[in-house]
Amino acid sequence: MARTTHTVTNQTPPLVGYDVFTADRVLTAAVERHTAPGLLDEVRDDLSALGRAAGSPQVQEWGAQANENPPGLRTHDRYGHRIDEVEFHPAWHRLLGKGVAAGLTAAWNRPAGHVRRAAGLLVWTQAEAGNVCPLSMTHAAVPALRADPALAAEWEPRLTSMVYDRDLRPAHLKAGVVFGMGMTEKQGGSDVRANTTAAQPLAEDGTYELTGHKWFCSAPMSDGFLVLAQAPGGLTCFLVPRVLADGTRNVFLLQRLKDKLGNRSNASAEVEFDGTWARRVGDEGAGVRTIIGMVAATRLDCVLGSAGLMRQAVAQAVHHAAHREAFGGKLLDKPLMRNVLADLALESEAATTLALRLAAAYDDGGEQELAFLRLAVPAAKYWVTKRCSPVAVEAAECLGGNGYVEESGLPRLVRESPLNSVWEGAGNIQALDVLRALQREPRALNAFLVEVGRVRGADHRLDGAMKNLLAEFADLEGIEGRARRVVERMALVLQGALLVQHAPPEVADAFCASRLGGDWGSAFGTLPPSLDLTSIAERARPTV
Repeated sequence: MARTTHTVTNQTPPLVGYDVFTADRVLTAAVERHTAPGLLDEVRDDLSALGRAAGSPQVQEWGAQANENPPGLRTHDRYGHRIDEVEFHPAWHRLLGKGVAAGLTAAWNRPAGHVRRAAGLLVWTQAEAGNVCPLSMTHAAVPALRADPALAAEWEPRLTSMVYDRDLRPAHLKAGVVFGMGMTEKQGGSDVRANTTAAQPLAEDGTYELTGHKWFCSAPMSDGFLVLAQAPGGLTCFLVPRVLADGTRNVFLLQRLKDKLGNRSNASAEVEFDGTWARRVGDEGAGVRTIIGMVAATRLDCVLGSAGLMRQAVAQAVHHAAHREAFGGKLLDKPLMRNVLADLALESEAATTLALRLAAAYDDGGEQELAFLRLAVPAAKYWVTKRCSPVAVEAAECLGGNGYVEESGLPRLVRESPLNSVWEGAGNIQALDVLRALQREPRALNAFLVEVGRVRGADHRLDGAMKNLLAEFADLEGIEGRARRVVERMALVLQGALLVQHAPPEVADAFCASRLGGDWGSAFGTLPPSLDLTSIAERARPTV
């Protein structure tokens, strides 16, 4: 009788078949904190339904399929007609359709819309991050279009619809649309004022003909795009529909799709305009001012996306450690592994807590909250997105060699992790934006200081960090060269203040001791051993 030589033991069961939302203690607490009691049951039910979908075997398989089968470009049909279409795997359309149906583009006209959408986006990112880009662009187009009330009245109901219609046809014949964006050009990058795409006025008021190119066009299969171009009056924002009202296709020449490090399921394209019809949004010369609302919203989505990736990475690492045995016991019970997991959990909790606080400020919409967002969004975008890559890499290492294998899902998170730091303005752009606000908008600084000052005296390490930050603000000489240092400290102080207010004492204590008090090394797993690391790591463990 042959012996069995391949009995499988001590392998961690897959993290699947669970509610991604309710399994996240930090996220559920943030939603409860920022949602009115009368709405809470409805919001929780919606998010739990989305969480069950995100954690289901079917949706996780869709995510894998979409990632493994990236989109392809078809410039011409079989007869030689120019069509400029991007073909996606069916799984990608299913994911995007579920995201739209869950209201991830409908924040602007729902009670507690931004908090519920932010939590949903954080959950849905964990299924597959590639479909988040069109969800984000569609959501973010609304504040830009509101610069033109007539355009907003026409397009906003379609943008905030919970119906996904993938067919390329005139927007007025569709129940819902998705949007993309084209800002950067070959020669300019983030310096959009160097754009060379030209906009020539046509006979009909507010309409133009565009000639030029875009080096990065996000979500090129979309129904419409917001782009920047040089009109006679200066840099201006335009709406470019993919299909014109008479059913003909607008001139939208896709040159190639980018071969990206991660975010493989989503398409990013180079596009040429050659007599492309466009409608002006806002005034000529006010392009940056018009589109800045869209940029601010997408920057918050970068924070949310990174928080979601970190949460999934930490959940996978803690789940693995709770089941895997080594050296006579569970990995989760080993002091050194517990230190690593607790350290990762702190980073994830701080990111989630900050991201939901920003979403709540959008829901409030008051002058003080909007002033707070002016500084807090670029500071959070700078810091949270930069913390994503080290978290993903360390979490993969927690799985050992298994974490380096595609089937574990961790390599996909690692490849995705730098994305949000690069998109919508890389690190230096965010730091410089914070400096502009500090120097020109005193109300923004006041709102920031009011926010972090709510817990003054609650933790001596936080108080010390606030004092040091005020010293940085007082010395504006040569501040550009130390802008990253200042913005990093702002983000850490803000995270610390929020955790002291809202997190369990052991979490706030560990964050302040390590991130603000300096009792920390240069890698994860170097927290002071006197902290309650068991409770912190257990708090991050997903309940399946």
